[in-house]
Amino acid sequence: MHIPPVMTDQLHSKIVEENAIGRGLDAFRASFDATCEGASISRTPDALERLNQEDLQNLALDLLSALRNLPAIRVLPSKTGYGILRNDVLRLTSAAASDDFNLDRIKSLLKTAAVTKPTPAPQPIASSLQQTPWLHNTGSFANSSEYRKDVGRVLRAELGVMTASEAVFEQCKEGSEPLFSDGWSGWPATFAEGCRFIPSHRRRPLAQPNKPIQGSTADRKLDVGFVDDPKAGKDSKCHWSHILVPGELKSNPAADIAGKAWLDIGTYAREVLAAQDTRRFVLGFTICGSLTRVWEFDRLGGLASERFDINEDGSRFMFTVLGFLYMSEEDLGFDPTFIAANGQRFIEIERNGSKERLVIDEVMQRARCVAGRATTCWKAHREDLPQVPLVIKDSWQYPERDEEGELLCEVTHQGVINMARHYHHETVQIHGADDDVRNNIRGGLDITLATNNRPERSTLQPAMAASEVSRRGPKSSTVAGEKRSSTQTGASLPHSKRPCSASLVKAGGDLSNRLHRLVILRDYGKPIYKASSRTSLLAALSGCIEGHESLRKVGVVHRDISINNLLINEDTSNPSGPSFLIDLDLAIKEDREGASGAKGKTGTRAFMAIGVLLGEQHSFMHDLESFFWVLFWICIQCEGPVETRVVKEFGKWNYMDTKELADKKKGKVSHEGDFIKSAEINFTPYCQPLIPWVSRLRKVVFPNGGRWEREDGGLYVRMWRILQEAREDPKLGEDGSKML
Repeated sequence: MHIPPVMTDQLHSKIVEENAIGRGLDAFRASFDATCEGASISRTPDALERLNQEDLQNLALDLLSALRNLPAIRVLPSKTGYGILRNDVLRLTSAAASDDFNLDRIKSLLKTAAVTKPTPAPQPIASSLQQTPWLHNTGSFANSSEYRKDVGRVLRAELGVMTASEAVFEQCKEGSEPLFSDGWSGWPATFAEGCRFIPSHRRRPLAQPNKPIQGSTADRKLDVGFVDDPKAGKDSKCHWSHILVPGELKSNPAADIAGKAWLDIGTYAREVLAAQDTRRFVLGFTICGSLTRVWEFDRLGGLASERFDINEDGSRFMFTVLGFLYMSEEDLGFDPTFIAANGQRFIEIERNGSKERLVIDEVMQRARCVAGRATTCWKAHREDLPQVPLVIKDSWQYPERDEEGELLCEVTHQGVINMARHYHHETVQIHGADDDVRNNIRGGLDITLATNNRPERSTLQPAMAASEVSRRGPKSSTVAGEKRSSTQTGASLPHSKRPCSASLVKAGGDLSNRLHRLVILRDYGKPIYKASSRTSLLAALSGCIEGHESLRKVGVVHRDISINNLLINEDTSNPSGPSFLIDLDLAIKEDREGASGAKGKTGTRAFMAIGVLLGEQHSFMHDLESFFWVLFWICIQCEGPVETRVVKEFGKWNYMDTKELADKKKGKVSHEGDFIKSAEINFTPYCQPLIPWVSRLRKVVFPNGGRWEREDGGLYVRMWRILQEAREDPKLGEDGSKML
């Protein structure tokens, strides 16, 4: 039915009369007063001409937020002829939050609202400040000027996402074939087009369920996710380094309870963390049928939100999706202390009272794991000293353990030989606070108050659930309990397909934490198994044993002898020594009283001494046994200076039960003839000439085929002599390449 214009005007007037503004703009006027006070400007209508662009934009958002909650706005028809006027306000809010919005379009409205006195209303209307989500996050600010100065950015971000999600959700319900009507008819892939404030040039949603993502050790496909390439399409070749937010879709709602989807999303998070070397945590989501959870994976494990039904709460789903698009790089989990400029990446440190810029040359190592120390190493140099190599080591440490940087600084000053030398160390600071998991990444979320929600034992075992949402918006509150003990690090020569973690968070257990630390070293090398020859390998092993003895003389036990912690330097232009130990993460002082309180047996599982696997207190003798297992492992997997392989029988050592592994190792070394026979079968052709020398080491490390029963400092010399004699064996000097 057509309504005559006069009738329309009369109807509008009646609606406005019956729904007076009242005090509905008080919150905006308070914001205007505070803005003028903060800018030292008198509160007059002309004050708007003297405010800067950011203040004007924040005021515009304040006003539009207040307007969209007025009763009349919810009743008056839209100027477009479709829907209500509130939809127009929501669209205008979305536009006003963008960087390219012309504020002149709204200045007259701002002036009117700023000077108009409140009119009485039949019923008071709640302040918009009490109805917008950012108040909860900003309630602790002390005064109005501080409020405007510090909260403006938060207001713009959070209010922008909220209002935009409402506007776009309304659009999804419009038309003859709406995308949402009593449920979603498909993935809302077009929502970004209606959100001009979204930085769409940075990321977009992408679905490639039948196409493996590049950069993984296995063929892994990703159902849906958000990528950093705005041009990515269904035929694009995506790499895990481009995946910002992974998603997992399951048609069966029961997959959410059974944990299959949870395991898959955890696997995707592991790939993202491995491929992106400055990623501190990863956000993701699962949709099982119409049941959705939002996930966060960090170095303590996984957290998930309560599940909600996207068909019953479509607006919440839209808000979540737009949040993924709108979040800053830092909120997505990237380390803000790494800066990119002029084609370089660098960090800045303060050392000896002055700032230094360290330029990143290359990634040396990135642990493929979710929870744990997650060590990453970069080769770097000082901007003003490019000829001097440095190594930046980034890791997440248990606060209870001795700080590696302090210990390394101490042993460097004590003159320990064949040990990587200290240059600098610090706890990473994010916005002036120590970066850790519990208080910084998780925002102090108390998972001890959560409800146990453990569906089944698996690599990613959900252990706790709660409804609280952390400070980062669509973040979680269920822990998926994967804690990584220090026994589980990348031990194989290439990475195997093993799970990275063994121990699990237990509901009701004590809360762990990990602290984000940097250690910078003055020495650079490559793992010992990459030695250019067999004799170079043995020389480097000898040097590292000497370094271990030197370390022990100052009262420190290393406790993590492994292939990646023994380095060799064959580069004549590199000022570092020919071989040296690294990584004092797990080291302790021998005279320390009591345990550190940190979790797990110490060491890298494949190289751990039999006694440590059985729970004995760690001794330097256990480390000497670990040197033997390092050489044994290299002989099985190293096919030359470059080529490596994985042998299934020994690959299992990475995740085998510790007691079972101890028995396996006992069986390998208890009988000389059996040991030699096994070596002849399993050593690579390149390492076959080492069999008699490895067998001799076995005799001194395992006297009479058994474990050591008393500490013996003379073992250092006996092992060193065997390695020295082996280096003089002419068979080892022969070119091994012809046997490959």
